[in-house]
Amino acid sequence: MTTVRGYFHPRTATGSSSLVPSPPWRYSGDLLTVEYRTDPARVRELLPAPLELADEDAGAVALVWADWQSCSSSGAELLDPVRSQYKEAFAVVRCSYRGRTYSRCVYIWVDKDFAIARGLHQGYPKKLGSIHQTRPHPYGPAPRIEAGARFGATLAAADRRLAEAVVTLREPSETNGFVNGHPMAHHRLLPSIEKGKGFALDELIESGAASFEAGPAWTGDAELALFEAPTEELARLEIREPIAAYYRQVGVVWDGGRLLESGTSKADAE
Repeated sequence: MTTVRGYFHPRTATGSSSLVPSPPWRYSGDLLTVEYRTDPARVRELLPAPLELADEDAGAVALVWADWQSCSSSGAELLDPVRSQYKEAFAVVRCSYRGRTYSRCVYIWVDKDFAIARGLHQGYPKKLGSIHQTRPHPYGPAPRIEAGARFGATLAAADRRLAEAVVTLREPSETNGFVNGHPMAHHRLLPSIEKGKGFALDELIESGAASFEAGPAWTGDAELALFEAPTEELARLEIREPIAAYYRQVGVVWDGGRLLESGTSKADAE
């Protein structure tokens, strides 16, 4: 019998065509985060059972832009940058499960196919998008990481601008915000191939960093705008009150998650 290899499709005799390698996955990135408050009802509509609203500050949202380099354990992708570099923008809310507070990514866009594949495995609802953010640099016109530095960020998908932000750094911060600071509670879903049979894969999982390191965090102020689009709903998380903005460089290792429940999605797959 033929043996096929590979952590993800396509699986082949050698496994070298697999879209993503097996974990652990390692990341280095620049994160630009804007936190604000929206109507808690708009957060609630994005939390399927058994998740509930967070006990405190239930309407808090973090919109995060990230400029990543990522690789497998070998680090080979770093020397073939087309396989390591990508950008993403994602919206995070907080929720409660059995009395514990979790973060949950409710929308996310990336610009590489391997990032989509990893996200589907982790329960992130990833879609293709166009994401850009200002990069710091110690020379020339690019901003330094210092008080008064200004960073821009944009997000578009399907030819429509979805969000734009300008962040002005003010001072060092002890944190990088609070909305995206918990383990993630995500659903891994795959509809059955048979119509009317619901989901073949239906898991509520907990996921987080196996290890984490970071440089100094900075906080500041943000000008943020969200825009309507025919096939996107980010603008439903309307901006009611700004909280703060942050900049930080981080290093993360992801190496699996933990099953919380299975069979939690009661509605049929459509």
